[in-house]
Amino acid sequence: MNTKSYGLRTDKAMKTMVRLERLNLKVHTQTVNYLSEHNLTFNQFKVLEVLYHRGNLNVSSITKLTMSTPGNITVVIKNLKRDDWITSILNPDDKRASILTITQKGTKVIEKVFPNHAKNLHNCVEVLNDEELDTFYNLLNKLYQAN
Repeated sequence: MNTKSYGLRTDKAMKTMVRLERLNLKVHTQTVNYLSEHNLTFNQFKVLEVLYHRGNLNVSSITKLTMSTPGNITVVIKNLKRDDWITSILNPDDKRASILTITQKGTKVIEKVFPNHAKNLHNCVEVLNDEELDTFYNLLNKLYQAN
């Protein structure tokens, strides 16, 4: 097999990004499979998690924090409301907008699901020692900040 080279550094950069994407897909797939066992979609989980850990938020903030799109988040919120996992209250500062809040039922769901989710993520990086994990994080953060 004859592989075209774009230069040693560019070839290494491409291989690194492909590996990073494959790792991301692997972890995402494991997460989606775990959440589906609890009748949650990944996007529903992200909204519940943000409301649980950050408190009441408007839709715009949730969209940004969950890295969702306005169209997608609307459907996710509708379904979470339908299942009584979140509710909305009128924003006292802007009567045209609403604030989303997690319900007691939603809190029970996230408190049941999140600890194992955190453990699963911990297990994903278990092959790294503390110093390697710090280095990995710092390198990813450096790339994130630069782009």
